[in-house]
Amino acid sequence: MNLAWLHCFSGIAGDMALGSLIDAGADVAEVETLLRRLPVGGWTLEVEPVLRAGLAATRVRVVAEDDGVVRTYGHISGLVEEARLPERVRARAQATFAAIAEVEGRIHRRPPAQVHFHEVGAVDSIVDVVGTCAALEVLDVDQVWSSAVATGTGMVRSAHGVLPNPAPAVVALLAGIPTYGRDVSLELTTPTGAGLLSALSSGHGPLPPMRIGITGYGAGTRELDGLPNVLQVVLGESVGEGEVGDGSVGAPAASAPGRGAGQPVVLLEANVDDATGEVLAHVVSELMEAGALDAWITPILMKKGRPAHTVSVLTDPSLAAQLGSLLTTGTGSLGVRGSVIERWPSARQASQVEVEGLPVRVKVSPGRVKVEQADAARVAARRNLPLREVISRAEQAWRQRPPDEAG
Repeated sequence: MNLAWLHCFSGIAGDMALGSLIDAGADVAEVETLLRRLPVGGWTLEVEPVLRAGLAATRVRVVAEDDGVVRTYGHISGLVEEARLPERVRARAQATFAAIAEVEGRIHRRPPAQVHFHEVGAVDSIVDVVGTCAALEVLDVDQVWSSAVATGTGMVRSAHGVLPNPAPAVVALLAGIPTYGRDVSLELTTPTGAGLLSALSSGHGPLPPMRIGITGYGAGTRELDGLPNVLQVVLGESVGEGEVGDGSVGAPAASAPGRGAGQPVVLLEANVDDATGEVLAHVVSELMEAGALDAWITPILMKKGRPAHTVSVLTDPSLAAQLGSLLTTGTGSLGVRGSVIERWPSARQASQVEVEGLPVRVKVSPGRVKVEQADAARVAARRNLPLREVISRAEQAWRQRPPDEAG
């Protein structure tokens, strides 16, 4: 299986995603040939090599006149269908626009089909989304993964006026995806970029087990002080069980019998004997919001029989310093210990079903469907149903989907 891992340390936007894939080798002519099938004219694609904080990258710019058309999701979906694109390109593009429409519908309390796309409905954004899906096809990418996603701070301007950064649509689209903020007053992650991640990513976290082939960098519009404003994509072939760490020269030894080398992660821990349960719960919530892979609390007995708790957090190595600082300040601990370990996460995909006409997100892994608790609780409250009933119906709705949708 051919994998693409998006490293979103400077966020993600549609033009950055397309630029990274072209930088990694997607033929511009082939991508543009597919894009020209869209019944939308008046645009050209400009591709140029640039530097961002000294790092070579590819900048993609869609030059298009503002046609003044405010398109609905139904309109854009029709454009994609009319284009008669290759099946994976069509499905990926439709899934991206559908994810954005569902979120915008919730935010503005409108049916998804009637949602007016402003920025995302502009010609350049349509080309960015479909072009990214076309580039994935040109590179024969079977599965997309992503790292934790960086967002900016401050305020951003939109068709609806000034909004907090990250914008409400970005926050909603990144639900369930490890995310953290950078103290950068710039929209690092856009609704288009967040929509691509929400719809296309099969999993999130560190670089998945793969045999690396090539890396590409897609440039953002602006230079950032001390940070390359780029999206990195790593392309490679997935590595099956037992293919990593076979004992040959230069290969890491397998850490678990028959499983091969796992993904490296950092386990951070702090023992706390002077914090309330409310404080500890708040710290765990903050750690998860800042991009932790997992966080939990364990009751312990310290010296002289004092009751206490160990706060543990599992993190990608790139976030260890940031989360270690958060763990220290949040708990008031005088220190944090850490160790590098490995994990073997099961492949999973994010999807969505409906219960009583309301959307419910689910995570699907081999042999299991996990319903998002917050979504199920919301449906239970609005439809006056028991929570267990909503969860059961959501699981059943997934299992009853047609094979082409469920797969």
